[in-house]
Amino acid sequence: MATAGTRETPHPHDIALPESGQWCLYLIECTNGAWYAGITNCLAARYAAHATGRGARYTRANPPRRLLGWRPYPDRASASRAEAAIKKLDKAGKLPFLLAEADAGKKS
Repeated sequence: MATAGTRETPHPHDIALPESGQWCLYLIECTNGAWYAGITNCLAARYAAHATGRGARYTRANPPRRLLGWRPYPDRASASRAEAAIKKLDKAGKLPFLLAEADAGKKS
């Protein structure tokens, strides 16, 4: 369990992670209450980097509290487009965007 003043955060056990190599958009809640969005093709390693202060500059200053969710994409280009879209939204719109994207992918 994370304690105040440390960069240690619990691994997101409650959310199944994608296989390594799968591009995805992810959303993290930071200790300051803000939400951080990014893309990666190895979510477990990227989350660990954020949690240990080796991730993005923003998460070095505001470590992650928990992984809110992720959405798979077929390639880096489509994940980057989704990241650009989610970063234009206010906080209230980010999780619905991620969930809507996930639901859209399940309707086949």
